[in-house]
Amino acid sequence: MPDAWEAQREHLGAFIRERRKQANLSLRQLAELTSLSNPYLSQVERGLHQPSVRVLRAISDALNLSAESLLAQAGLIDAIAGPADAPAAAGETVAPDTEQAIRADKRLSDDQKSALIVVYRSMLSQPGTAT
Repeated sequence: MPDAWEAQREHLGAFIRERRKQANLSLRQLAELTSLSNPYLSQVERGLHQPSVRVLRAISDALNLSAESLLAQAGLIDAIAGPADAPAAAGETVAPDTEQAIRADKRLSDDQKSALIVVYRSMLSQPGTAT
């Protein structure tokens, strides 16, 4: 049974591969767009290598994705944004029910849920957001 990090790398690689195919790009074309080597990208897509944030940014730019969606797929966004049940800062209101509802919605894929939660959290962290 793979460990959690290995499973996360495989999930990230599958996500990148699927997005690359949706963009009708070959692995070689993605390598050219990102200035990364074809073998390296192949290893990332197969879950054999954990890319750096810089590499994820290059891939997100080439695939016209938000860097946040790739960071979420890589399991890095929770470390940056903090867990959903983290205490709020002074004056902030946390709405864990909203995130729970997103996670519970069976109509959404796991990728869609992650992206929606990232967007939701970013909206809450913007200055001037009514809470």
